[in-house]
Amino acid sequence: MVFNVRDSFLKIKTEFPRKVREIEHVWIPMSDGSRLAARIWLPEDAEQNPVPAILEYLPYRKNDFTALRDSIRHPYFAGHGYASIRVDIRGSGDSDGILYDEYLPQEQDDALDVLTWIESQPWSTGTVGMIGKSWGGFNGLQVAARRHPALKAIITLCSTDDRYADDVHYMGGCLLASDMQWWASTMLVYNGRPADPIVVGEQWRSTWLERLEKTPPFVEEWVKHQRRDDYWKHGSVCENYSDITIPVFAVGGWADGYTNAILRLLEGLPGPRKGLIGPWAHEYPEVAVPGPAIGFLQECLRWWDQWLKGIDTGIMEEPMLRAWMQDYVPPKVDYPERPGRWVAENEWPSPNIAPAEFWLKGQQLHETPAGEEETIVPSVQTHGLYAGVWCPFGQPGDLASDQRLENGLSVCFTSEPLESPMEILGFPEVTVELASDKPNALLAVRLCDVAPDGAATLVSWGLLNLTHRDSHEHPTPLIPGKRYSVNVRLNAIGHVLPAGHRWQIALSPNYWPHAWPSPEPVTLKVFSNEKTRLILPVRPPQERDYELPAFGVPETAAVCEREILREESRTRKVHHDLIKGVWVLEDFSDEGARRLLANGVEYGSTNRNTYSISEGDPLSAEVCCEWTLDVGRGDWQTRLESVSTMKADKERFFITNEFTAFEGQKQVFTKKWNSEIPRDFV
Repeated sequence: MVFNVRDSFLKIKTEFPRKVREIEHVWIPMSDGSRLAARIWLPEDAEQNPVPAILEYLPYRKNDFTALRDSIRHPYFAGHGYASIRVDIRGSGDSDGILYDEYLPQEQDDALDVLTWIESQPWSTGTVGMIGKSWGGFNGLQVAARRHPALKAIITLCSTDDRYADDVHYMGGCLLASDMQWWASTMLVYNGRPADPIVVGEQWRSTWLERLEKTPPFVEEWVKHQRRDDYWKHGSVCENYSDITIPVFAVGGWADGYTNAILRLLEGLPGPRKGLIGPWAHEYPEVAVPGPAIGFLQECLRWWDQWLKGIDTGIMEEPMLRAWMQDYVPPKVDYPERPGRWVAENEWPSPNIAPAEFWLKGQQLHETPAGEEETIVPSVQTHGLYAGVWCPFGQPGDLASDQRLENGLSVCFTSEPLESPMEILGFPEVTVELASDKPNALLAVRLCDVAPDGAATLVSWGLLNLTHRDSHEHPTPLIPGKRYSVNVRLNAIGHVLPAGHRWQIALSPNYWPHAWPSPEPVTLKVFSNEKTRLILPVRPPQERDYELPAFGVPETAAVCEREILREESRTRKVHHDLIKGVWVLEDFSDEGARRLLANGVEYGSTNRNTYSISEGDPLSAEVCCEWTLDVGRGDWQTRLESVSTMKADKERFFITNEFTAFEGQKQVFTKKWNSEIPRDFV
């Protein structure tokens, strides 16, 4: 995960309506006596002329890892009349305590204390908004549900309303092999970084060692909860949307892993709400790729002015949803831009969208149902190696390759070339009547756009653990040979299929390394009949789409000065041992190293993720994630190294995490965790 700023195309603002003062460090007291570390940007005269506040609340360290991205946004808000506050949550950065897991009740309780503290400051009007991407987008929704009276509106980016359905842990009841262990290994080294001695003083070493000793590998808890139980319901605001009554602006991109939640939030929330979906990966829209990037900070100001200052900016008279309708592009693993146009809907679900159905038979998609036919869908364990990453951050190599590389490893059903373009917006779905020869199986579904030359671009995809066909909370085994009708909802998408192109559906009981393989090789039988069909959310072009006002060019404050010590790079390779029949996907990121001139902090990291599997053997699947991370300044230098692995037999998952810390060249800590966790219908 790279926190960087691509500033070559930004309009950098150095002067604002109000002069900005930065408070580099503030302690915010918690009700239990602990302290959270914060940085604040605010107008110079805010104590004489109080302002509303904007809070960003993250575990990613304000002094180094998010300093670049913080510097282009928070001063921008402050210069337009807001106190913009960046807080390290408990157990991260310079804040006290230990971070034991994601989204714990303690995290929300602390946020309420932060809001109370902001409300009481002399520079504050007592009115607060929250903004955040990913973790900060999650906790913005969660804190909104706690209904602190000072919190008046939020902007949530790249987040989810359902921690089980749409996060890096599980998807459709399938364990996400590609991201669960990677993200847990990421947080293990992130949480192991020390507080800054300049801020916390000589106690930095003792608190560091305590943090190293007490911080657990999150993955153990995540794998213990393989079904949608109370662990995942906590923090999932979809459990009761009515808990959130303040205005919500939900933002994301089609290339991100979290876009589905935006449409669910628009449908489920009872209060004022807006949605914005661009072509972007997991990033803020003013710097995101694929482009076009937009003037997102100006849109944020319109939102904050409306709800925190009481100024009618007209933003609520505009459509509820604005989305980028993507045109076809040849398949590539990254794009600087995605061609298309903005479309808009006044409500969601939209009356402008109607289902179009295609029936699966004889490896074709038919526009009318046909007589029954059986199709065998065998296991090919290597299906999925060219699927891209689950949650792209905009790095080279993130996106799916030409799906012709995958099609021979699955069973495909392809339509005739369309005579006229077809535009879809929403959730494609596939209903399949099938039977399995094993009691534990999964179904992976890919939707592709096939060009006249045969190139296949991945449009959307979905997973379903077939033991979860009736319930993610109460799975039940399949009866081998019995026929079941199941529904797989694919990820939401906006896409234009041009005339002359064909829709294609691909089915497989494997999708490695996205989905952890079933315990045994599975063969599915798919029954072609009136039930087995593809359902597309078709949205014809609307006249007003072409009348939408353009977004502004991306504006930001100046990025803080930094010295590049090592350039970042990324390689992503598939290796195949023809003799042993072993396939290995190796994903290496050198996230670079840099020195921040304002505080002298140097930081950098490298990350290698290896996913291996043998042909015909689902129990050979293994994930290995390795990190090296450095943080220091002058004579104070620290390094963290970790190796995390996951594999399984038919009954259990085997998880190891090994973690070593160095002060200078001296090893000061090492620990290894080994766990065996029963498989629970996964």
